[in-house]
Amino acid sequence: MRAEHAPNVAAQIRATVPAGASVAGDVAEIIAAVRARGDDALHEYEAKFSSGGETHGHTLGPPLKLPNAALDIALDGLDDAVRAGLEVAIANVRAVAEAGLDQDRLVTLPEGQTVNLREIPVRRAAVYAPSGRHPYPSTVVMGAITARAAGVDEVVIATAPHPVLLAAARLCEVDAVYRITGAQAIAALAYGTESVPRVDVIVGPGSLWVQEAKRQVSSVVGIDGFAGPSDLTVIATKGADVEALRLDLQAQAEHGEGSLTVAISDDAEIIEQLDVAGNRVLAYDLEAALALAEALAPEHLQLAGEAAEALAPRIRSAGCLFVGNASGTAFGDYVAGSNHTLPTEGAARFASGLNVRHFRRRMAEVRLHDAAPALAQAGVPIAEAEGFAAHAASMRFRQDSRLTP
Repeated sequence: MRAEHAPNVAAQIRATVPAGASVAGDVAEIIAAVRARGDDALHEYEAKFSSGGETHGHTLGPPLKLPNAALDIALDGLDDAVRAGLEVAIANVRAVAEAGLDQDRLVTLPEGQTVNLREIPVRRAAVYAPSGRHPYPSTVVMGAITARAAGVDEVVIATAPHPVLLAAARLCEVDAVYRITGAQAIAALAYGTESVPRVDVIVGPGSLWVQEAKRQVSSVVGIDGFAGPSDLTVIATKGADVEALRLDLQAQAEHGEGSLTVAISDDAEIIEQLDVAGNRVLAYDLEAALALAEALAPEHLQLAGEAAEALAPRIRSAGCLFVGNASGTAFGDYVAGSNHTLPTEGAARFASGLNVRHFRRRMAEVRLHDAAPALAQAGVPIAEAEGFAAHAASMRFRQDSRLTP
């Protein structure tokens, strides 16, 4: 494959991932029910989807908010090795997240006005932690610790109450855990119910239903993005450890149906050995390999072999980049310190992995001081050109009057 063919090859590879069924109508119905009936609808849907059976009318379930004692019991029963691993993950994720914090910046303009760019954390954030085939305590860590590092006042978890998830929540010192799942959980977090407070941001992966629910509520609550099937692309050059890369590709396949694995190399022998990859591409040269990786914009991109360090600075479109034979993607899923909640399906062209900015917003704070007359002279003609006479009058008044600060 030559570099000029990269966009077409990338499109063909992406097309091998089956599209999910449309659940938009069903999700909209769930969201509407939760908005209208609150806790009653939550209990009903939790009973229905957890048991697979039908319910009619109000179904009284256990309290939606788990008591702190349940988290303490779970932590007491946590395997020592798992706890130690989670503590390493927490420390590393916190360190990397805190490094991404921006400070307020005060800008003084030529006319004399000042604009203070303030970095403000949201008040309340929720982490959705899926627990389908397996519980994912690492997702609790990635979301909750990043939110804490961002300065969020209150961090809550929505999940099925699996002990390892509750233990992780306690280690992350979250404020509350709600036993709510699926689209109904997203609806409750976005709009609030009698028991579940409305949040400002929802992050975390989940099923097709969860992702569709996040899409439908994204106009009223902040979200991290839409998590599609997981993917890994490997560029293996001379000197790559093929045995390690085979394990990395097999690990990616553990994420389940729809997971995408791509091996790219300019070495035919290496490509032949990476037969565990779902897609293998023999590149004409390293420029072609780089072009294909950029066109794919993968969730995870590994660079292995002698050219890894030279290629790394040229990568612009990857959710997370792993450089060198030792840097397996699995470390990023757990303990490397980078966040494992990453853009999928090519969204790394424009989106970032979960970081403190998802939980913070920038607000401009303006003080004109004595700059109003000079600025009005510039602003009034623009307002008049746009047909906004009242805007022009507002500025002109300050041009002609000396107002006290």
